[in-house]
Amino acid sequence: MRDKALLSLVTILASLLAAATVQAQGGTGYPTDDEVNRIAKQLYCPVCPNTPLDVCETKACQDWRAQIRDQLAQGWSEEQIIGYFVDQYGERVLAEPRRGGFTSLVWILPVLAVALGVTVALQVVRGWRQRAKSPLTAEEPVAELPPETLARLEQELRELR
Repeated sequence: MRDKALLSLVTILASLLAAATVQAQGGTGYPTDDEVNRIAKQLYCPVCPNTPLDVCETKACQDWRAQIRDQLAQGWSEEQIIGYFVDQYGERVLAEPRRGGFTSLVWILPVLAVALGVTVALQVVRGWRQRAKSPLTAEEPVAELPPETLARLEQELRELR
């Protein structure tokens, strides 16, 4: 019976030690995966084209995520970390280009294209409505053909039969 009590006590102490270790790892001093991935989503893999850093499994991306984790643990802000990677590798690592200078065309051109498309579509619909409102009626005069043209047409029709 004494062995069972001792075994129970050791099991409880081991469980508490494991819980304390897990809590210490997830405490405020060490960044979580969610915090790292929030920043990693804003960066692209340096090796794989058009692959966000948070989902890429290359060694380079694992190293970058580890570096982001270390920088967060040292107290760096999100802007400082992103600025560091841009300084090291250029703006091509950004998932979303910065809004300024030449890259502002990336933000302006789609809006202009949609506005132009809507304008053209409205003009086409207006043209259709104008034609629908003014159909030809029997009251409008129809141009008369000269008698010699009518005679020539009748003669050609007879020849075709």
